[in-house]
Amino acid sequence: MHLVPQIAGMSAIVDRYDGMILDLWGVIHDGERPYPGVEECLDRLTAAGKRLCLLSNAPRRTDGVIAKLAGMGIGRDRYRYVMTSGEAAYEALRDRNDPWHAALGTRLYHMGPDRDADVYEGLPYTLADRPEEADFVLNTGIVDFDEGLDDYVPALEACIARGLPMLCANPDLVVMVGERMVICAGTLAARYEAMGGTVFHHGKPHAPVYERCFALMGIANKRRILAVGDSLRTDVAGANAAGIDAALVTGGIHHEELGGARGAPADPERLAAAIEASGHLPAWALPRLVW
Repeated sequence: MHLVPQIAGMSAIVDRYDGMILDLWGVIHDGERPYPGVEECLDRLTAAGKRLCLLSNAPRRTDGVIAKLAGMGIGRDRYRYVMTSGEAAYEALRDRNDPWHAALGTRLYHMGPDRDADVYEGLPYTLADRPEEADFVLNTGIVDFDEGLDDYVPALEACIARGLPMLCANPDLVVMVGERMVICAGTLAARYEAMGGTVFHHGKPHAPVYERCFALMGIANKRRILAVGDSLRTDVAGANAAGIDAALVTGGIHHEELGGARGAPADPERLAAAIEASGHLPAWALPRLVW
């Protein structure tokens, strides 16, 4: 069983890296406010000359994420670059320069809240009211945080009956909102695939979104880039596949199974077991993103 080094904060490893790719939900904020110590950590990393790229599986474009962060008091002076799965989905719908996206029709059924509409707004698509009137389904997740998977099974069944391909703009299964866990578009997509549907995912852990970050950061040596996230399935898996180190924030979506109180180190044996079960290996673990 592999025991991952647990560190108290980023100051322990900052000299090893020139840039960091930082997750948002579960690392920077809880969907409502920044976590304690995050703002100081971002300031310290910036002062140390590190290139910070925020990478989120948020199913909306970067401008919306930037505005949300600013509303929390995290301005552009605290990071340099930002990329989202929603931005990647928008670009794919705009360019349609690969066979899968090129084959999509023009009638779009949106499974998700209106706040995610910027993923397709301004593009030459017609919004369908029902799956029966659509050529494909754009999945950005649940409308209300109190909803669960069962609430969406009828719509998924209607999409299956129509044979609609699904574009998933957020591969995350769950996310922390305050102190509760809510499902994301990835959970709907997983059920759709289990029902026999075809899904194309944009965002972590898939390679193209990391390539976008590398291009933005301009750091040639990947060994000098660290990804920080709270999900073994997306953040750590994506970093592993992209050839960069990962630091797992253990106080995020895995905190209950890892046996650590908020802000406290994870139980080493539980952490090792979770890593082994996932097949994804972080280089480091830390309770929260703090200096």
